[in-house]
Order: sequence, then structure tokens, then C-alpha cells
Amino acid sequence: MKSFRIVIAVSIAVMVAAAASAQSRGNARVQGTVVDVAGQPIQDVQIKAQMVGQTELMTAKSNKKGEWRLNGLGNGQWRIEFSKDGMDPVRQEFEISGDRAAPMNITMGKPVDPSIAINAELVRAVETAKAGKFADARQICVDLVAKHPALTQCHAFIARMYIAESNAVEAVKAARVAVEKDPANVDHKLLLADLLLETGEKAESRQILDAIDLTLVKDPFPFINLAITMINEKKGVEAAEALTKLLAQFPNQSEIFYYRGRAYVAANKLDEAKADLEKYVTMGKPESKEVADAKKILEQINNKK
Repeated sequence: MKSFRIVIAVSIAVMVAAAASAQSRGNARVQGTVVDVAGQPIQDVQIKAQMVGQTELMTAKSNKKGEWRLNGLGNGQWRIEFSKDGMDPVRQEFEISGDRAAPMNITMGKPVDPSIAINAELVRAVETAKAGKFADARQICVDLVAKHPALTQCHAFIARMYIAESNAVEAVKAARVAVEKDPANVDHKLLLADLLLETGEKAESRQILDAIDLTLVKDPFPFINLAITMINEKKGVEAAEALTKLLAQFPNQSEIFYYRGRAYVAANKLDEAKADLEKYVTMGKPESKEVADAKKILEQINNKK
């Protein structure tokens, strides 16, 4: 008795499957053409059609005239896909009613390089930022990252937009993501270190800067900013040592002489301070506040001697 029940159950399952399959079959025909964007026929396009809710696939290929045809389709809602190597696939839905379906003439194009659209959006973000619309510019990059998570350069841009909006806390968060996504990028590390210094995280800022190879640095100002912090904390010797290392990489950066001169003053090394400040006066812009300040400090040094 037990085996008899199993046979009946299997028979019913086969009958149900056959009935489901039969729903895909019918007397309808759907046909059309496949061409490229120039209107030229495309041969050997793979066509696959499947009735919604069914598993059976009906297949065909386009001929040298781009013509194709599928026969024996049942009434109902269908999904169809046109695919060929080197072309963007086309997917559509169509309906067969009364054993009739409208002709389908399909145009296929080559895949669009996503970098073209990405670059266009990056340019738009920059132009938006130049117009002073920092929140809008930031949102463009936020949307880009949502679509393209591997687009690491956007995080640094987002951080800079937060800086422009005077939101240092969110800027730090975005800069941390930029470093996390692209840990070898020195510019991202410099950005994060500068922001951390601004938000009072001096120890972490210095830790990041100390680990950076100066030969890879193009912007010395995060290091100069750290030295200024040391000077303000009366760590003149330490600041002078850091600026001396920086000067080896940027020998023509006049600001380094100015701040090292101030560091030497804080360290009470007046001869060294005088040499650096005199050097800066010859290099700096005569109308600048720093040149005026350097001259004042030199006058004070000379008065002490």
C-alpha cells in the first residue's frame, strides 16, 4: 500500500509539471529584427524568452539580416532577452493575447564605458563647488559612491566639502574613510592629519605625519601646521627639528624658514633664529604679515645683543 501511494504521488507531480510546462506552449509567434545604432542588422544575437512564472526557455538566433522568430508561444506575459558578446543586452516584457503578439524591432549598442559618466559627474561636482554650492557638490559625490563603491577619490572630495561648510567633525569622518579605502594615498593621509590637528587630535595627527615618507609629500603645510602647534606649546626644539627635516625636502619653501626661526626663538637659540628670519625676509612677499612679523622679531633679537 505504501509504495502504491508513492507511485500515485509521483504521477500527480509529473502531471502538474506537464501542465505547468504546457502553459508556455501555444500557437502564437513573435518575430522582429535586431539592428545596431547605425541601423545595420546584427547576426547571431541570442534570443531567450520565458513566460512569467514558468521555467521553460524558448530560444532563437538572428540571421544575417538581423531577423528572428519564436514559434509555439502560449498566451500570457513573457520576458525576452537579446544578448551578444560586445553588446549591451536588451531585456523587455511583452504580452501574447489571442495567439497574437506585436512585432519587436530591437536596437542594440556597445556597452558604455562607465568611467565616462563618472568623470562627467566628477567635473559637475567640481564646477558646483566652484560656484560655492558645497552641499550640492558633496551630494553629487555621495551619490556616485553609492553607485560605485570603489570610487575612492570621492571620499576626500566629500571631506573637503565638509571643510568648506565648516563641519570639521564630518570632514574627519569622510577623510578617515578615504584613508581606509586607499591606505597608500599620501594626500588622503595628509588631509586626515591636518583635520585631526584642527579638531584637537594632536597625538593622532602627529602619529600619521611621522609615518609618512617625506619624499612622497607634495604639500608641506600639514607638517608646518604641526610645527606651529609645537611652537605654541613651547616645544621649540622639537618644532625646529621637525622643520629641519621638512626643509631637506622643500628647500625653497620660504614659510619653513619663518616658522623654524620662530621655533628657534622659542628654544632661545637666537643666532639660529636670526639666520632663518633674515633668510625669510629675502624670500617672502614684502607686503605680507609674516615678513613684517619677522622684521619685528629680528629687531627684538638685535636689541637683546
